[in-house]
Amino acid sequence: MNNLPLTGTVWVASDIHLGPDTPATARAFHAFLDQACVQADALILCGDIFDAWIGDDFALAAPPDWLSETLEKFKQVSATMPLWLGRGNRDFLIGTSLTRHVGAQLLPDPVCLETDAGRVLLSHGDEYCTADQSYQRFRRVVRCPAVQKVFLALSLGLRRGIAHWARQRSMSANRGKSANIMDVSPAAIEKAFAGNDIATLVHGHTHRPATHTLMVNGIARQRIVLPDWDYDHGAAARGGWLAISSQGCALHLAPAAPAGAAAGA
Repeated sequence: MNNLPLTGTVWVASDIHLGPDTPATARAFHAFLDQACVQADALILCGDIFDAWIGDDFALAAPPDWLSETLEKFKQVSATMPLWLGRGNRDFLIGTSLTRHVGAQLLPDPVCLETDAGRVLLSHGDEYCTADQSYQRFRRVVRCPAVQKVFLALSLGLRRGIAHWARQRSMSANRGKSANIMDVSPAAIEKAFAGNDIATLVHGHTHRPATHTLMVNGIARQRIVLPDWDYDHGAAARGGWLAISSQGCALHLAPAAPAGAAAGA
């Protein structure tokens, strides 16, 4: 298990899903980054920061405006405090070239945070959705280093096409799956707790923000689910983060949208 010692106030967010069609979400997220620079001592983004990622060279060569703005914000954050970027099921191809470019560090998954609130196990969360067997097979394939090497050797245009096809296929498949199948498996969560001397597990991925209490091996444990972000689609804005400090773990939902961040603005 990877261990990451942290002191002070640590903020954790996930599932921002930034892309060319999320300008309002990007504005809200950038305001969140500014707030983190003032109120936090470290920031962790644990996966699905981007709605898709086809390789670091896409970001470093000639990034589009929507991406360039976020990368500049990351540089501002990393100049102020430690910044970790994690990989999710949408952006698992994020690599060290990107993190070096913005002054961040690549987050292991899973990782045990040694914080002022105690030991916290942190993961993107998709590995715990074991009931979705078709997705887990897909995950094993795309996380294979040999497969990734072949994919990254393709042209950017071909990679975009493959990523779009894979996303459309995934959306179509998910429409036929029950909500329970796409949620975390209780057995997988119990296994994660049983294998580690921790009382708190934090993850994203499922887009079901909540704090759950459960018993594992006769010990009360806590599972905290991070929210996803969306200020562009739908009437109600979604977003938030987890603050970890000596006061414990506090989940903050739906931060107020900054001026001009309303959908369609």
